[in-house]
Amino acid sequence: MLEVAHLFVHYGHVLAVRDLSLSIGKNQVVGLVGANGAGKTSTLNAISGLISRSGTISLDGAPLGSDTANIVRRGVVQVAQGRKLFADMTVLENLELGGFLLKRAIVKERIEAQMVQFPLLRQRAQQRAGTLSGGEQQMLAIARALMAEPRYLLIDEPCLGLSPKMVLHLSDIILALHHRGISILLVEQNTAFVFSLAERAFVIENGSLVLAGSPAELKENDRVRSAYLGI
Repeated sequence: MLEVAHLFVHYGHVLAVRDLSLSIGKNQVVGLVGANGAGKTSTLNAISGLISRSGTISLDGAPLGSDTANIVRRGVVQVAQGRKLFADMTVLENLELGGFLLKRAIVKERIEAQMVQFPLLRQRAQQRAGTLSGGEQQMLAIARALMAEPRYLLIDEPCLGLSPKMVLHLSDIILALHHRGISILLVEQNTAFVFSLAERAFVIENGSLVLAGSPAELKENDRVRSAYLGI
C-alpha cells in the first residue's frame, strides 16, 4: 500500500497542501479530483519527491523518502501534467530515457514491450516527440513511465487537450494497466472521467481533502454534483 499521511506542501509563504492523508491499495484505481489550483499536482509531485514537503509517505510500511531515483526503483512513477516529453528527441529516445536506471539489454526488451502495447509508437519511433498529436504524446508519456515497470502509477491530468474520442481510448489504456495489476492514482479535473474508472475518489479544495468515498457515493453528494459534475 502507498500511504500519504498529514502531507503539507509550501511554496514560500503559500500553503498549497495542508494535512492531506490518503492511501492507494494494491491494484486499485484511486481518483483525486478538484478545481485548477486545488493542490492535486502538488500532491503528486510531493509523492514523487519532486518538491519539498513534510508529513509521512510510505510504501508497504517503509518510508518512501525523497530521492526521486530511489522512488522510481521502488516502483512509484509519475506521468506528468502536460506530458513533459523531450520534444526535440525521437519517440525511441524518449522511451530510452524512461529506462535510464536499467541495463541496456533490459531497456531494449521493455521498448519492444511498449511498441507491442502501443503499436502507433513503433510507426512513429524515429519521429520527434514534439510533432506528435496530443493523444500520441499522452501514449508516449505513459509508455515512457511504464519502462520502469511501476507498481504505482501517478497520472496527472491525462485528458488535458485531448479529443473526446482520445479520452475514451485513454480510459481503455488505464483499465488495461489496472488489469495488469498496476495501482493508479489518477488526478484529473474531468470528474466524470475519474468516476468512470476509480474504485475510490478524494475531493480536494484549497489544499485540503473535503470528501472521500466511492464514485457512486460521491455522485449522490449535492456539493459534488453541483461543483464537479454540473448537475
